[in-house]
Amino acid sequence: MPAKIDPVTVDVEGGTLSGSREDGVLVFRGVPYAASPTGELRWRAPQPVVPWTGERAASAHDAPCPQPGDLDPTVANFGGVSGAQSEDCLFLTIHAPENAQNAPVLVWYHGGAFFLGAGHLGSYDGTANAKQGVITVSVNYRLGALANFVHPALADNRGDEPQGNYALQDSVAVLEWVRDNIGAFGGNPDNVTIAGQSAGGGIVTNLLSLPSAKGLFDKAIVQSGSLLLPDRDPAEATRLAIEALETIGVGEDATAQDLRAISAQTFAASEKLQRGFFFTSDPGWKPAATIDALRAGTEIDVPLLVGSNMGEGGFRAARTFASLAGDSGAPAFLYRFEHVPAFRKEEWTKGPIHSAELMFAFDSIDTSSWGGKRADDRDRAIARQVNSCWVAFVKLPADTRTIDCADGFAWKPYVEGETARFTSDGFELADGREFPDGPAQD
Repeated sequence: MPAKIDPVTVDVEGGTLSGSREDGVLVFRGVPYAASPTGELRWRAPQPVVPWTGERAASAHDAPCPQPGDLDPTVANFGGVSGAQSEDCLFLTIHAPENAQNAPVLVWYHGGAFFLGAGHLGSYDGTANAKQGVITVSVNYRLGALANFVHPALADNRGDEPQGNYALQDSVAVLEWVRDNIGAFGGNPDNVTIAGQSAGGGIVTNLLSLPSAKGLFDKAIVQSGSLLLPDRDPAEATRLAIEALETIGVGEDATAQDLRAISAQTFAASEKLQRGFFFTSDPGWKPAATIDALRAGTEIDVPLLVGSNMGEGGFRAARTFASLAGDSGAPAFLYRFEHVPAFRKEEWTKGPIHSAELMFAFDSIDTSSWGGKRADDRDRAIARQVNSCWVAFVKLPADTRTIDCADGFAWKPYVEGETARFTSDGFELADGREFPDGPAQD
């Protein structure tokens, strides 16, 4: 919450939100996009927001979704989260330009291996985007076994409601909320870019083949999250869930009431349950994995920006993604991020590691726990330039096949190896077909 609130109100479908003006940007925190997924709504499709009366304060973050945490509430877990958590966690953070009109929208899905993280973290601060005319909507979605869980006791009385894949269902609910409400913030619901890193990139990857997401977004960004994997068979996911429940003393004959009586903390603390059981196939709701849709040419065909960092694995998968997505129709833009800040030289000896690009893509050095006062002028200049490329992509007209950014850099789509290299010495377009998958091996 800001030290002093300069209030601003916006009317959305649920009621009136009271956010704050901060450094020339409108910020709304703790914005609900679905009903609390608790009690009978645990392991249910996201339900509409319950309307409220009067002005709802949207100046402070609500608690992130349940996940493993440190006993010291001031120490962040590997997903960057510390402090209180709550199963009532389906909230958004919005950074918007003041007096925006028809502004492009970036919807951000955080990383964290599908069982860690939150959308409000400092690396995802949307201030720099807003100052360039882009609205950023950062998302919480259900995590772990509360997100990816299939059990026969939960299959009754659902009607046509899909079972499992609750994080993906939340992700679609966010896009529906944006479609119906972003105009109140001056946003354009017909110019929406979905974006994510690591697990969030995996969510974006899966949205590209999800029928219920079609028409809800116009471009996609996948950062270090090209999870081109087959879906898990529901029978296998069920077996794994039943076996994992046995480790906390819950038998195969557990009822839905029994399962909903298990505390969220228990799921987060259980080594066998905390990560959930990945995305499962569903003939009616998730009929194809994205890798299969890409190979068949049936994916949702939108411009794609995809890549990874030099000091991590994953470039081969990103290159495959760009090749398959950009083989016809909308263009795909491939990148490799290579800049190592001076204060990390001794640690990142083989290049920037997983998540290192985030404070550059958002130009959020001062709010990211990875940057702050340790960053130098070169880091800040590179952050402004990388962020300008991400913003240019979000603003990219549908008929444009070059991203013009970073004071004269012309980023061409991937056709014959074209890869944007973001280095400490500048940006260049190189042939990435022979780039290694990750850091050089000793």
